[in-house]
Amino acid sequence: MKIRWRLRMAAAQREVWTGTQLQRLLAERAGVQLSSASVSALFTKEPSQVKMSTLIALCTALECTPNDLFEVDTTPVERPAAPLRPVAETPKLERPAHRPGTPGHHR
Repeated sequence: MKIRWRLRMAAAQREVWTGTQLQRLLAERAGVQLSSASVSALFTKEPSQVKMSTLIALCTALECTPNDLFEVDTTPVERPAAPLRPVAETPKLERPAHRPGTPGHHR
């Protein structure tokens, strides 16, 4: 499964070209104040996670849906079948019996 962050594309389709423009829209339409650094990071990098409140604010500011911001590939991962190996029985170690007169034997 792969997720591709498409914020820059979604913004460009709405003629939003810079982080500054996006920051202004977030404030005006969504009432959210994000730092320039945060907006720049969202605009230029694929985040490892996004807060739901940020996602809602982006959708509100850009008048889009989450589907416009993410491209999700849900193709199942193909895994090679593990070869079946017989489970060998572990031999049980028998304890040698102590005989009288040998070390370790107490009378």
